[in-house]
Amino acid sequence: MTALAAAMSAAAGMNAAAQAETPAAVITLEEIFASAEANSSQLRPSFAAEREAQLAVDVAKASRLPDINANIAFSFIGDGFTTARDFSDYQKAPIPHYGNSAGIDIEQPIYTGGAITAGIRMAELKSSASRFATDLQRDNIRFRLAGYYLDIYKFSNLRTVMEQNIARAEKVLEEMRARYEQGTALSNDITRYELLLSNYNLQLVKIDNMISILSSDLLITAGMDPTLKFTPDASILDKALPSRNGEWWESEALGNSPRMQLASSGVEISKQAERLAKSDLLPKIGVQAKWVLDGPVLVEVPPINRNLSYWYVGLGVSYDVSSLYKGRRNLDRSRAATAVAVDQAAATSDELTMQIRAEYIKYLEAYEELKTCEKSVELANRNYDVTATRYSADMALITDMLDAANARLDADQQLINARINIIYNYYKLLFTSGTI
Repeated sequence: MTALAAAMSAAAGMNAAAQAETPAAVITLEEIFASAEANSSQLRPSFAAEREAQLAVDVAKASRLPDINANIAFSFIGDGFTTARDFSDYQKAPIPHYGNSAGIDIEQPIYTGGAITAGIRMAELKSSASRFATDLQRDNIRFRLAGYYLDIYKFSNLRTVMEQNIARAEKVLEEMRARYEQGTALSNDITRYELLLSNYNLQLVKIDNMISILSSDLLITAGMDPTLKFTPDASILDKALPSRNGEWWESEALGNSPRMQLASSGVEISKQAERLAKSDLLPKIGVQAKWVLDGPVLVEVPPINRNLSYWYVGLGVSYDVSSLYKGRRNLDRSRAATAVAVDQAAATSDELTMQIRAEYIKYLEAYEELKTCEKSVELANRNYDVTATRYSADMALITDMLDAANARLDADQQLINARINIIYNYYKLLFTSGTI
């Protein structure tokens, strides 16, 4: 065995020993999802934004309550003076120096042109949109986690296949060395097969490194301990996947996809913005009540060193006259924004429909690919067995053995990819349809 092959074998052996020392727990994809829901740092900002939007609804509802302002003040008042209109005949006017004032203003809105109701509805729609944004972020994280998980499962299976091929290659090398001792094999054949074995060992190291990277990415994204040793649940490939037609997936996508729900919310929010713009063109009516206590009374000459208290209750009507020439422009802008939101929702619907149709076709294609790969593995194994027999009988060259070994390895790898591809395309359908 060459030095390179020995080094690769030693590295593979060390990795295998390290894995054997630390037993890995089996973790299902559902457990990964649950951990991400509770611990993922990438979801926390979405949850915080959703909570903020919910509190904004309470703030908007508080607009229905009366506005109450209370004030109290104490002051020092200097002496005044009086003069004639031409500022002659100056006379000092003593004033009580210590002043006080207190008051309460109450205003209860009765009619605001629909502004309060529209504002509350706007806050509720924004809260719903925030929830849909959280759902979209959650789906994105789940789909990313599913990709990591399936890749780890794929590379774990590739590792098993690679170990099997390494064991087979080592067995063939032993036979070659024995034949070389008998004079029926060339040293060049041994060298070329040792090169094949060293390449296998290098691929094994790369697979282990990829598993380590993917595991770290998955655990960090899911908010789990990045040093945790785990293995994917092998039964994920055995689960019966529901057989639904393309129309069912399209209906699910248009009804459940957070992208579609966000687009629909955008339309409703724009319509509420229109209602708010219309309310600016209408008068506002409210009940007003006020109580005032002031002292001293400065409107009399000389001032009266007493407190004056009065109160009143009445209706107040206000109208922003500038809305006659400003509000119309704002309303036109709101209507244009609504038209944009409607077009965006229609475009999102079309995009989802096209995407779900393409993914459903790929999903069915994955099953056909699996059948082809299973047949390829069968043929590759048969070809390898025949070539090995012919090589043992000196009826085939070492290049034929190398080609057969590589063809078998490639077929095994393609079969693993095909099996994983079915599950991946299924989760892609779940993600696009908003049901992941």
